[in-house]
Amino acid sequence: MADLVRTPEQLGSVVRRARKKQGLTQAALGKVAGVRQETISIIETGNPAAKLETLLAVFVALDLDLRIDPRSKGGGVDLEEIF
Repeated sequence: MADLVRTPEQLGSVVRRARKKQGLTQAALGKVAGVRQETISIIETGNPAAKLETLLAVFVALDLDLRIDPRSKGGGVDLEEIF
């Protein structure tokens, strides 16, 4: 099942759910992804400061793909409202 992510907080929730589903601690995920546990915590809390390179490493560690699709119309948050 695909998750729709439009905010850093939503991205953090997806990462947290995937990590817990795999039975990993933040420290264990960090070790696999090559980042510190604190970095995983920052991502999961929706901090927008996470680097794309770091996010991609976490996705690989969780066996997740990043997919870019055209934005659906209606009810969405404008990009300016996110940042």
